[in-house]
Amino acid sequence: MLGGVDVVQFRDKHMEARDALRYLEVLRDVAERHGALSCVNDRADLAAIAGVDIVHVGQDDLSPVQARHVVGADVLIGRSTHAAEEAAVAADDADVDYFAVGPVWPTPTKPGRPAPGLDLVRTVASMAPAKPWFAIGGIDAGRIAEVRAAGAGRIVVVRALTEAGAPTAEAFALRAALD
Repeated sequence: MLGGVDVVQFRDKHMEARDALRYLEVLRDVAERHGALSCVNDRADLAAIAGVDIVHVGQDDLSPVQARHVVGADVLIGRSTHAAEEAAVAADDADVDYFAVGPVWPTPTKPGRPAPGLDLVRTVASMAPAKPWFAIGGIDAGRIAEVRAAGAGRIVVVRALTEAGAPTAEAFALRAALD
């Protein structure tokens, strides 16, 4: 994708399934055209129907094994984690292909969720999990150096791009800070 974006995720917890499937069709096609992966948050059923590459599940969603039952072996499964114990479980779960750690800082995309901060990132980095993991939550160009110094090599961003005046340039800058 433009700016080096690897994955584009659809996340709308309140949209009706029929409408979400229309959005996912467009998202999947755009991601594929630009060499990125398409993802849907929480909804394994929509992931399976829409033919996206990834379903990402939270701690209160379907379990990874349940999601795997719905999407099959060819769809990647991601897992949100908010504590070291959850990250350790995700790292060992055969049905989890990657996991996200955070939120590092409070974020309006997760209202009311406590932010475990950089200590969680440091803890997970020290675990040296064999599978990919991402830091998430309130990360932007002004904070990326702190996240990298804590041990994260991958990040998830939302507002850093959606609220940027020049999202492509911002994506390039974030990508460069990770390389």
